[in-house]
Amino acid sequence: MSKEQQELLDEAYVNYIRNFSKYVDSLPENGEAEFIINKDKFINKCKTDSEFSEKWGLKIEERELSEEEGNEIRDMQYFKNNLHQALKGSDTKIDWENIPTKLIKITYNDKTIESYEKRYTCF
Repeated sequence: MSKEQQELLDEAYVNYIRNFSKYVDSLPENGEAEFIINKDKFINKCKTDSEFSEKWGLKIEERELSEEEGNEIRDMQYFKNNLHQALKGSDTKIDWENIPTKLIKITYNDKTIESYEKRYTCF
């Protein structure tokens, strides 16, 4: 996840907490704010509960890239590297290990940030 995406998640969670702060101040001394969930649960709930996600204006989409999408990214990487290497006068190499397999799209306050991640595999 990118730094910009993390900042959007932080902003959404702070907004969520601020909405409930007036209730927290009125709790008894030994009371707990059971309705306030921690940040990890908030993010997970936004991923899995569309009604909750819509209420807080935070949309998180994660999906695996298709083989075709992965090939397109690989081809773009090859072209970029090929051009860069040609300008430097050296051979072109593709970093096959760095081709992403997952797309993460986060939208909050009409701002959308996409990032790609590689799924790690063990051999």
